Amino acid sequence: MLKLFYAPGSCALASHIALEEAGAAYEAVRMDLAAGDQRAADYLRINPKGRVPALVTERGILTETPAILAWVAQSFPDARLAPTDPFEFARAQAFNSYLCSTVHVAHAHGGRGTRWADDPVAIADMKRKVPETMAACFDLIEREMFEGPWVLGESYSICDPYLFTVSRWLDRDGVDIARFPNVADHRTRMAERPAVAKVLAVQHPA
Repeated sequence: MLKLFYAPGSCALASHIALEEAGAAYEAVRMDLAAGDQRAADYLRINPKGRVPALVTERGILTETPAILAWVAQSFPDARLAPTDPFEFARAQAFNSYLCSTVHVAHAHGGRGTRWADDPVAIADMKRKVPETMAACFDLIEREMFEGPWVLGESYSICDPYLFTVSRWLDRDGVDIARFPNVADHRTRMAERPAVAKVLAVQHPA
């Protein structure tokens, strides 16, 4: 059985939703990042990066959200979570790569500035910049990258749980999602999907 290591509030939510949408048999293992679970020796043997998500498969361990999402889509083709046309699949990968390499990094400057600087003034400046940089990222998504009604158009895909995950960070980043009507509508519709509701109930029990 697949085993997904996740932490509430992290980007692992996207992989968790994708596994549920795919109808995969999996075990979800909750990590407490504040308690340092990601730095425990047992977990570092699974993922030496000390991050989530990590997905244990019968062929080995996968890390990095775009890679896990692509693997889920290709391993469960009946779920139709990604385009089969090579160019369209590359477009999906481009969108998810943007979320991973640019949007996530902009968000991380708010709470993890020590990854890039030691000077408290520099760290504070990075944190101050987050609302501006996150708004710029989502302005680009809203204007140029989101096709509607789903990210890639008419068909739901692995891009949708990832956008949903990252858009949930806007509130704590000081950005009003109402500035981006397409993204706001997408987040509402995503929350109504049964697989998403199930995963949220697991990650954030009442």
